[in-house]
Amino acid sequence: MEAKAVVKYIRMSPQKVRLVVDLVRGKKVREAQNILLYTRKYAAGIVAKVIKSAVANAAQNPSIDENILYVKEIFVDQGPALKRFRARAQGRAAGIKKRTSHITVILDEK
Repeated sequence: MEAKAVVKYIRMSPQKVRLVVDLVRGKKVREAQNILLYTRKYAAGIVAKVIKSAVANAAQNPSIDENILYVKEIFVDQGPALKRFRARAQGRAAGIKKRTSHITVILDEK
């Protein structure tokens, strides 16, 4: 049985979140939580919350044993970008894209 959790519209670029997500892919849940606890990236806290939410979703099903869960799939998709501009020299403007991310976690029993 699988358990899933999704968080959308995180105000961080997918490239930065993927650096953290790659650390925990395929690991046991307990091990993944420990890795994220000591990872010095802003995205680590967000990814840890999503994994915690997926574990809570798994706990709702009595046939799933929480102690043997592992991160089956975890991926980051790009969300919509907020378009802003910054003033530049000689009256010009340069575009800035403030990117967002969607994080999906799927846990399964080993």
